[in-house]
Amino acid sequence: MNIGIFDSGRGGRFVASKLEALLPQHTYEVVSDPEHAPYGERSYAEIRALTHAAIVPLVETCPLIVIACNTATAAAIDSLRKTYPETLFVGFEPMIKPAALLSDNATITLLATRATAHASRTNQLIREYADGISIITPNTLDWARSIDAGEPDAIDLSEVAKSVAHGSDVIVVGCTHYIALLERLEAFGVPILEPTDAVARQIELLTSSEPHA
Repeated sequence: MNIGIFDSGRGGRFVASKLEALLPQHTYEVVSDPEHAPYGERSYAEIRALTHAAIVPLVETCPLIVIACNTATAAAIDSLRKTYPETLFVGFEPMIKPAALLSDNATITLLATRATAHASRTNQLIREYADGISIITPNTLDWARSIDAGEPDAIDLSEVAKSVAHGSDVIVVGCTHYIALLERLEAFGVPILEPTDAVARQIELLTSSEPHA
């Protein structure tokens, strides 16, 4: 199957590389929106409109589209499913539930854009699965912009270090751009959760039940 992948910036490429390794039987078509990236500080209405416009090239050629952007998933995936009922959409969202189950200290670090961190879906996940869990959200302003500029090593991770020092024992990567930081984040010595593997399992489930898989 030809699978579409959308992210505002480089995150889609990172996800495509992982999916190509996990599910090599499919082909992958990636689109981004560098003119308007990153999306994380925009309004939900803007994010929704930009996402709808950006995925148009994928709709005709991809029966399944991955919204490889936590921010765009939160703002637009429901409206995309209503607009394109014949297309399968798989979104990215922060792994709050598994992080809450994994944390021994009831303290986790969420690395996400402002739009994702304050999204109603993220708040719903926290209410349902992380009641009583302390969630530390370091300031990630300009992280995505630095990664799109090819400068992930310039990002200051001192707030992440402080969160771990204060007892956070799980890091949730809530933006696909931040996959570029995984090697640096691993140095903190705590589990790091990002959803590409779970998305791959969902793609397998959906494509195995589709006649055009």
